[in-house]
Amino acid sequence: MKLDILAIGAHPDDVEMSCGGTLAKEIAKGKKVGILDLTRGELGTRGSAEIRDEEAKNAAAILGVHVRQNLAFADGFFVNDRDSQLEIIKVIRKYKPEIILCNAIDDRHIDHPKGSKLVSDACFLSGLRKIETSDEGSEQEAWRPKLVYHYIQWKDLEPDVVVDVTGFMDKKMQAIYAYKSQFFDAESEEPLTPISSKNATDSMEYRNRNLGRLIGTEAAEGYNVERYPAVDSIFDLI
Repeated sequence: MKLDILAIGAHPDDVEMSCGGTLAKEIAKGKKVGILDLTRGELGTRGSAEIRDEEAKNAAAILGVHVRQNLAFADGFFVNDRDSQLEIIKVIRKYKPEIILCNAIDDRHIDHPKGSKLVSDACFLSGLRKIETSDEGSEQEAWRPKLVYHYIQWKDLEPDVVVDVTGFMDKKMQAIYAYKSQFFDAESEEPLTPISSKNATDSMEYRNRNLGRLIGTEAAEGYNVERYPAVDSIFDLI
């Protein structure tokens, strides 16, 4: 299956929190969208890898993504090396996405900027035909995504471009709350974490609502880019 967008996150729930509205909107427009998780989030304070696996499936169903895959890299300890790059290259060449959405370029969790650079490097290398990879015994063709966007996570980084997600915030928040083990639950007896407070989940919606306010819409998600964003016509800007 060829994808239009492949959203990649270091942990299950990174994508939902940061670009869930964008994915839901593009899926509603008929685009083919997939999610790739680098780790199972096994070092998370709350829940377990097995619980996160199930939550990720539920979140994917809510968003309506066409495929979700997990590379099971070591949470907290994966590195940007040849082996890791090749695993991501295989996925990129398998699905041939036009656009990659990936982790924040700078963030509180060390896996986020690390995953950001790893994915960015893999996107470039995936376009080199002399790097040989195979999938299910068949040789893969080189493929380089047209665009790589870095979504914004814990830190309030200044976005280079924002996407109007008016009408899709409810679906985004439903997908986030599919991770019941990770986010606010008044009845949970698990230890508190930075993302488990009500303020944390509220702030995700506040940020999107505020970005929407700044561009004259109800809600928006922000991204950092690796090259100048361009439009075909000045009228393409809202």
